[in-house]
Amino acid sequence: MSHAEDHDGTRRDFLYYATAGAGAVATGAAVWPLINQMNPSADVQALSSILVDISSIEVGTQITVKWRGKPVFVRRRSTEEIEDARSVDLSALSDTMSRNVNKEGTDASDQNRSLDEAGEWLVMMGVCTHLGCVPLNDAGDYVGPTGIGGWFCPCHGSHYDTSGRIRKGPAPENLPVPTAAFFDETTIQLG
Repeated sequence: MSHAEDHDGTRRDFLYYATAGAGAVATGAAVWPLINQMNPSADVQALSSILVDISSIEVGTQITVKWRGKPVFVRRRSTEEIEDARSVDLSALSDTMSRNVNKEGTDASDQNRSLDEAGEWLVMMGVCTHLGCVPLNDAGDYVGPTGIGGWFCPCHGSHYDTSGRIRKGPAPENLPVPTAAFFDETTIQLG
């Protein structure tokens, strides 16, 4: 093999590699915008986590905030509500699991559903698990199945106790508990 033939092979190999490299860069430049457009938009990312001021919520009351396009109940429960929720026999519940994002796969005990150890703060999604209606809290003369209160969905008659667990009606599951934590003493972070 002559020196000229060896030189042609090297030049040919270089041209193949250079062409393949340029093609890979061009393909990447063309495909990246298609992949990047699948990322969530800035407004969606901004809603993925919100801070909720709880300083004005009095014992026995709640506020409803909108998070990810859905209502979330933030309730500061009274001692009676906490005692009522914690006295429930879990085997009497139709849904014994807690749909708690923070503690997935846990039982539906009030301790697993409340935000704090004492049980004063309850944060849960405000969407009935039957057909997606928004349950009412202390609606008129409504008294929950344990006699203290809870939530009532007037659309089809689902009753939830003071811990947001289904007690009566067609709803198949307890009200879900979203990812939530104390940001500071007067603020809860959702998401």
